[in-house]
Amino acid sequence: MASIPVVDYLSLDDPPRLRGQRCSACGATFLQRHNGCARCSGRSFDIVDLPTTGSLRTYTIVHRGKRGDPFVSAVVELADGSIVKANLVGAGADPGEIPLGVPVELVTYPVGTDEQGTEAIAFGFQLA
Repeated sequence: MASIPVVDYLSLDDPPRLRGQRCSACGATFLQRHNGCARCSGRSFDIVDLPTTGSLRTYTIVHRGKRGDPFVSAVVELADGSIVKANLVGAGADPGEIPLGVPVELVTYPVGTDEQGTEAIAFGFQLA
């Protein structure tokens, strides 16, 4: 079965990882495509593999009424200092069970399959 990432900066290599654009001038890292650096206005970027581990910087538990179970929307600081927003998966929705600063690691998971059998793969982080 074929698999495709739901965002273009997720690489489904073995192991899966995020790929960022790092400003050649100042080192700022961005996940999505940028034409200019928001930090220094530089216009040259290198594609870099980002670390698959980091720490939980902050989060919020999102409740969407009858649309499904609550989920944890998190901000993760990767081991190289890059910041990523993603869901925290497998941690439940009890704030007493999710301490800030804990180690997390990148995970991927299927979110759907189209009529041709192609599986869409998303990413998140889980407690390490």
